[in-house]
Amino acid sequence: MLVTGFPAQAFGTNCYVVAAGPGEQCLVVDPGIGVLDQLEETLAKHRLSPAAVLLTHGHLDHTFSVAPVCGARGITAYVHPADREMLADPAKGLSADLTSMFGGRLPYTEPADVAELTDGAVLTIAGIEVTVDHAPGHTGGSVLFRLPGANSSWDAEEICLSGDVLFAGSIGRTDLPGGSTPTMMASLRDKVLPLADETVVLPGHGPATTIGRERASNPYLRDLIAAPGRFL
Repeated sequence: MLVTGFPAQAFGTNCYVVAAGPGEQCLVVDPGIGVLDQLEETLAKHRLSPAAVLLTHGHLDHTFSVAPVCGARGITAYVHPADREMLADPAKGLSADLTSMFGGRLPYTEPADVAELTDGAVLTIAGIEVTVDHAPGHTGGSVLFRLPGANSSWDAEEICLSGDVLFAGSIGRTDLPGGSTPTMMASLRDKVLPLADETVVLPGHGPATTIGRERASNPYLRDLIAAPGRFL
């Protein structure tokens, strides 16, 4: 299993590439702003050919390059239906301040082929089995992607691509359109905490971590464990 990634030019959004091994088809996860050159270098280095793009949610910093990545190869982009509208109109997921930062105009095109993700779905693409967990709170359509981690560089039983649901030491913000703190806490309780401590977490921003490390040190998870009904 080959799992590699790099931060985008803007917002430090992690773009990941997942393949059964070098020279195979691959999945591209969250191609954000300014990733095309580095993505091409990564694909060439490992002799990979993208088979699909997976989106953890619809925010622009995770989806900006999805149309060119998909369009150049005629492949499908996968997103949860609750965030589908953001692929056509990214401003729907941004605050007024963020929208104005882009000058009020967002140079963005929806991918030609979009498929919708459902909670509990198991996708088999490019020889990789990916389990989808709907985990709203950061956005209405935020998801986790879980895949086998054996024989990867982390050599874990399972890898979780957590998007902006869970970070090392923190969680995603809930104050943007579609966000909800109680919903986020429910997702952490129902989707994150049940995962095994050894699960490697590859977040949408920042360094990799593990569920065990976050269970012990992440203040949001610790508060939830100590008082599970407090935020719900």
